[in-house]
Amino acid sequence: MGEEKIIDQSPLAQDVSNKIKYEFVDMFLVKPLDPIKVSKTFSKPVSEETPKKDKNGVEAVDFDKVETEVKEVDSDFRKGVVLKVPYSYESALKDERGCFMDIKIGDVIVFRELNAKYFDLVKDTRLVKYYEVIAVERDND
Repeated sequence: MGEEKIIDQSPLAQDVSNKIKYEFVDMFLVKPLDPIKVSKTFSKPVSEETPKKDKNGVEAVDFDKVETEVKEVDSDFRKGVVLKVPYSYESALKDERGCFMDIKIGDVIVFRELNAKYFDLVKDTRLVKYYEVIAVERDND
């Protein structure tokens, strides 16, 4: 896995956030970054025979071998920059009993792409619930 230097997205994200006229109740507004590519192994059966009809008239093939292939595909997970933090999350952070991770505008989060909802009122953004945030990317320096 290649080591990438994390660029602080906060100033740009804060500037964009200030221009968005919406405040959100319970979902983060996120600008997705480019898809993450991963290598996955796919297996498929291989036969050297041609299909033959059995006694019921069904064409069938016996598969003797399995061929594996490694492909570069999009991950099920995606990174994104937080543009807006929801009101319910900010309130829970202020509550001393809350056990929330501190996520701020400009943080890069990892979320499952399938669970994110398109938000077409702000171009190229997704809505992500707090419990769908898998991780927050931090600089280890």
